[in-house]
Amino acid sequence: VDNDTWPLHTSTNKGREANVYLTYLVENYQKLPMIIAFVHPHKCTYPQAWHTDAESHSNVESLTSLNTSFFLSNGYANLRCIAIPGYPDENQPFREEHREGRSAEHAFGDAWNQIFENNGVPKVVGTPCCAHFAVSRDQVHKRPLEFYVGALRWLHDTPLDDATSGRVFDYLWHVIFGQDSVYCPDYEQCYHDVYGKALQT
Repeated sequence: VDNDTWPLHTSTNKGREANVYLTYLVENYQKLPMIIAFVHPHKCTYPQAWHTDAESHSNVESLTSLNTSFFLSNGYANLRCIAIPGYPDENQPFREEHREGRSAEHAFGDAWNQIFENNGVPKVVGTPCCAHFAVSRDQVHKRPLEFYVGALRWLHDTPLDDATSGRVFDYLWHVIFGQDSVYCPDYEQCYHDVYGKALQT
């Protein structure tokens, strides 16, 4: 993302993959494909791609197996069906105990207020981790372009560090795209819906 001679790059390197995802949505809002998959750049192997639910942790296998009809009807789904880490209650913005390593949780309430421009911060936010998901164009368009522009501006302007600002979005994507604050379908159902397969026993 730092190489401005490449056709795809961000204006600044901050916020981890959230910056890349939001930049893509802003720059391509009027010409999005029917389904957009957002994944980390690791092609495969453990431990780099540990969060990819596919044989050999392969993003290629994961993406070529997607049940596209489900995404067109549901609008959004996490590509990771394994619930932990993230579900059921990884992020509790009002938790009184401030533990080390929870900087995104500590920052979440203020971030929510600024990004959504409301104070309806949920008490619990839970979803499988790691910002691997696919979303339909129609679902993206349920929010105006200005929303994504504002979210990207927040990411660039926030004093939060790179890791924390990116991690905040790990717990926002499913809400941005129309799901409840706690969103984690049953593992077998998720695998069937997202990949169109029954689990091998």
